[in-house]
Parts: sequence; C-alpha cells; structure tokens
Amino acid sequence: MYYSRGNYEAFVRPEKPANVDKKSAYLIGSGLASLAAAVFLVRDGQMDGSKIHILEELKIAGGACDGIKDPQKGFIIRGGRETEEHYECLWELLKSIPSLEQEGISVLEEFYRLDKHDHNYSLIRVSENRGHEAIKDKTKFNLSDKASMQMSKLYLSSEDELYDKTIDDFFDEEFYSSNFWLYFQTMLAFQKWHSALEMKRYLQRFIHTLKGFADMSVVKFTRYNQYESLIQPILKYLESHNVDFQYDVKVTNVIFDITEKKKVAKQLVCIRDGKEEKINLSEDDLVFITNGSCTESSTLGDDDKVPELDLKPAHGGCWELWNNIAKQDSAFGKPEKFCTDVKASHWESATVTTLDARIPKYIEKLCGRDPYSGKVVTGGIITFRDSNWLMSFSVHRQPHFKSQPKDQIVAWVYGLNCYDEGNFVKKPMNKCTGREIVQEFLYHLGVPEDEIIEMSDTGAHCVPCIMPYITSFFMPRKIGDRPKVVPDGSVNCAFIGQFSESQQLDIVFTIEYSVRTAMEAVYTLLDIDRGIPEVFGSTYDIRYLLDATSRCLDGKKLTEVKLPLKEKVEAEILEKKLKQKFEGTVVLELLKKYNLI
Repeated sequence: MYYSRGNYEAFVRPEKPANVDKKSAYLIGSGLASLAAAVFLVRDGQMDGSKIHILEELKIAGGACDGIKDPQKGFIIRGGRETEEHYECLWELLKSIPSLEQEGISVLEEFYRLDKHDHNYSLIRVSENRGHEAIKDKTKFNLSDKASMQMSKLYLSSEDELYDKTIDDFFDEEFYSSNFWLYFQTMLAFQKWHSALEMKRYLQRFIHTLKGFADMSVVKFTRYNQYESLIQPILKYLESHNVDFQYDVKVTNVIFDITEKKKVAKQLVCIRDGKEEKINLSEDDLVFITNGSCTESSTLGDDDKVPELDLKPAHGGCWELWNNIAKQDSAFGKPEKFCTDVKASHWESATVTTLDARIPKYIEKLCGRDPYSGKVVTGGIITFRDSNWLMSFSVHRQPHFKSQPKDQIVAWVYGLNCYDEGNFVKKPMNKCTGREIVQEFLYHLGVPEDEIIEMSDTGAHCVPCIMPYITSFFMPRKIGDRPKVVPDGSVNCAFIGQFSESQQLDIVFTIEYSVRTAMEAVYTLLDIDRGIPEVFGSTYDIRYLLDATSRCLDGKKLTEVKLPLKEKVEAEILEKKLKQKFEGTVVLELLKKYNLI
C-alpha cells in the first residue's frame, strides 16, 4: 500500500489482485468504515460481493451516520457530519456510488451540484443576550500575541512531544477567551482536557480552511440527513453486488494465532439468536474490525423522559470486543485509554421538531434565512456564547428527512457543558427532559420568558440523546494506543474507523478518516497496486501558512506584532529591512499578497 498525489492514479482501475477469487471477507460492524471497505473490496479488489459478509449487532446499518424516524419518538439525529473540499478518500468513494435522487449521476456529482447551486455559509456564527447580539466582526479571531505564540508552539511541536498531553498543558485563559477557541471548540467538540496531539493535527489538517472558519463557508453538507444522503446509496450499491448483510449478530471476540512473525485471525466468536456461534477462518478469510464507537451505548429520552447516563466504563459491544482482542497482543492497542472516563468523553445532543409556526420565525430572525426555503438555513452551528450549557444548534436544508411534513422544521441542538445548570432551566442538561431542553433552546432564541412554557408544551417534540463516548477519540493518547490499520505481521486482519491509526496521521471524528482507514485496510490486505490519496498537504504550503498567519493576526501587519526578536526594532525599520532583503523575490510578493506587510 502506498500514497499518491495528483490525478495520475486517481482515475485508474487497478488490476485484479492475485488470488482474490479464493478470498472472502468478514466486516465487523456496518458503520461507514465497514461500508466503505466493502465498496473497495468490490470495486478495486474485484471480490465477488456474495463472499463479503457484514456482521452488525443492531437491526440497521450506518453506525454513527444515522437519521431515523422512530414510530414513537419521531425524528432522531444524534449528530451531523461536516465535509470540505479536501476529503480526498471520501470523494474517491462517492464518485462510484450512484445517486438515489438523480438518475445517471454519482453521489459525488449530486453533492458537487448541490453546493454549487446552494453554497453553504452562515450569516451568524455566535449569538448572545438571547439572540439580541452577535459578534460584530465574526472574521476576527481575537487572538492576543501571547495566545498566538501558544498556538504556534503547539503547531510546531513534534508528535512525540505531545504524547498524553492535554490542550490545557499548552494554553491559558488568554487563549480560551478568544473567538478562535470558541469557534474551534464548538465546531469540533474539543474540551480543555482533550488531546493536545489531536488538536495539533486538526490545526495542521485544516490550516487551509481558516479563510472560511468563522462563517462556515468551507463546510459542505448533504441535502438530507447523513443516513438518507450517504448511507442509503452505499447500501443500495452493495446490495446490487450481492453483499451479505447479517443483522442482530454481536461479535464478541476475534481469536488470533500469534507467532513472532505472523498474526492470523483464526476464529470469530459471535452471539446470534442468544446463542454463541464460532466462525472458523483461514488466511484467505479477511477480517475488518471496527474497534470502538463514538455512539456506542447512546441512550434516548423524549419530551417527558430524561435519557440515562451510564458512567460505567467500557460497556457496549464494540468496546467489549476491542478489550477482548487487545488482551491477545499489545499491537492491538489500549482501549482503556479511550473508554474509561465517561464523564470526560460524553456530551448530549437533541433533535427538536417544531410543531408551532412561531418557533421557525425566531430561527429565521436569528439566522437571517427562511427555514422553509429548501436552501441553506443556519449554514452550520450557531453557538449561544453566554449559554451555561454552551449550547449550539443547526438547521440544515429542510426537509431534513424525506418523510418530513412540510410545515415542520427539524433542528439539531447540542451542549458541551452537560453538568452545568441552565440559564432558564435551573438544571444540568443531562438531567433534563426533552421539553426542558426545548425551553432552554427557546430562551436563547429570544422567545419572551412568559411564553416559553406554553410554547414548549405544544410547539415542539424533542428527543434528547446522551452519548457516553462521543469524544472518546479525543482523550489524551500516544502512538500505539490505537492499533495500526494493519498491525505489523497481520496476514488477514485490519482495524478500521476512528480508533485505528492511519499511517497518514489524519484527524479523527470525520467521515474522511473512516473511509481512509477502510481504503488503507483493503489495499494492504489485497495488495492492490494503486495509490491511496495522501492527506492534502496545506500545512506544507507557504501560501496557506501565510494566509493563515494573516487571518490569525486579524489583519494586522507583521510589523505591528511583538515578534520574539533579539533586538527591538521599530515597525517602520522592520518593514524597510524586509523590503530591502527580499526586493525582487517571490518572498516579497507573497508577503504583500497575504497582507503581512
């Protein structure tokens, strides 16, 4: 397996791998990583689809990429997925998946045309004072010189210097009070106690997006919820190739034969219909394991019920599976680094479906767009900066579900500070019913306080969801805590998804990472002779670095910043020296182009 850049290999159909007709595949879990792996086995590995078996514990595929209408509770979305132009592996996958909406085009083309005709961006990113105030100049990051230096230090640190360190080890309140941290934290769900290593990777991976970071213009969303827009077309593709889906099958262990030179998966241990079942494997039976899940053991409430939060660590099928596998060899990672501190890894989201026409009017007033237009509404999340829960919400293109009534709006709400008392509802978010979450939401939207209770009683349905492990992959870690996609010596087994370690050191909590690990796993185990797209290298491109520097300075020139120089130099003298030194070179052109002098 190797990486490529450019389009030399991007359109090439690889040769059929040797001996692929003798092989079969077992994929544990049916989240996006598994579904993508199945597509790559069929498309690039040219494996007979009937030899691909997907074993899923639940009754439905899709994993964290969900979106359903529950007969009792109503519409449910536990979270949303953001994409950007340089999700190279995701786009590589979707170019081969036929659209279910428009005949004759791919999901990628559908995605592309949607964004061209209805480009995403927000008119307001942060609200305060119950919808009456917003950040006046949202493009400013408000980073002090000290905060900028702290961020630069993290950005330039080597990976091994960041092992097991937290974000709080690098920053103080001067950074945390900046708009940059507010945007970064609420958009990506980072907390101060999360991994400094992962934050560094995010900064480097998305350095090219700072131009649209504040108004979300770099982010692209699907037409409908992620299940109907992404998962269903992939399922249709796989079903058309006779891929075997087996639901209500819980895999509890993968038994390995491990020697000094080889690791061979020899047996799957499953629970089917309440009985233990064992599937014997040969070296020609490939196994793809989704170890760990951010939505494992999620619990739902409703208008009158509080979802239960179980603080017991490492519970749930995929965590138990990983624990059982990890006991067999250190190369299989350390699940305890991610799943033993539920208090630090959970937060709560809620799906709010409006029934009262008054509520969408408050949404329209705040975000500046008609929620019923069928086009971009909030353009991403809007954060209530003064919310004790640090509540954010988003309303995507409506209808968000194909079966959604035209007079209803589906909004997604989440709070990072679940243990703090609300501003209107004097309870922690994780102790609230759906109706109480709606009340807090209406309060921050600016609904008059004397109307909130009545409007929440009849004007909306709310399904709250607590996810114990939603940010578990952000927990402080080091290399080796997650298994390599294909561990050293592994003959027929790979780990895929957020809790495996890609050689490209890409970031987690993205659908791109799920697809990348799937591609790496399939291409390695089948020895497919075609390059995998490398991670977009904006962090090594001087143009993006200069542009990001300019934006983080909020338009100030380099000469206006207190630079850590040995000698004190006046601004005018420094600019004169820079111009003299770089006169006639591309360096001076770049400094001028990106507004640094």
